Amino acid sequence: MTSTAQERLGPLAGRTIVTGVAGDDIHVMGIRLVEHALRSAGANVVSLAVVLSSSNGHAAISCDGMREAFIEAGLGEVLLYIGGNLNVGRAASFDDVERRFKILGFDRVFAPRADLDVALDLIASDINSKGQ
Repeated sequence: MTSTAQERLGPLAGRTIVTGVAGDDIHVMGIRLVEHALRSAGANVVSLAVVLSSSNGHAAISCDGMREAFIEAGLGEVLLYIGGNLNVGRAASFDDVERRFKILGFDRVFAPRADLDVALDLIASDINSKGQ
């Protein structure tokens, strides 16, 4: 696809992105907004569990061992993203939260109220640089 065609269709045109929410998080509105933005950027969206959104702050509990599970399944090169309200309990800086989820194997961690356009550009850049 030419860069002009990709710009017209969106930065994620022709890409498939798998999404979901962490664990028992019943607050799915955030991920639905992310899915809409991904589709608007041209992506085919499959709602499962690779891009995660959390609004109850329990994501670390639900995501512990996720990267290892992907590796065990032969999918260790899959890009993992997470964002939303990822911390529950004591106040922590976003840098601390980001560091925790990077240790859990996430490629990018998005802060609450992250700019979706910026996030989409980062995701598209990551996918294109990995050649996926």
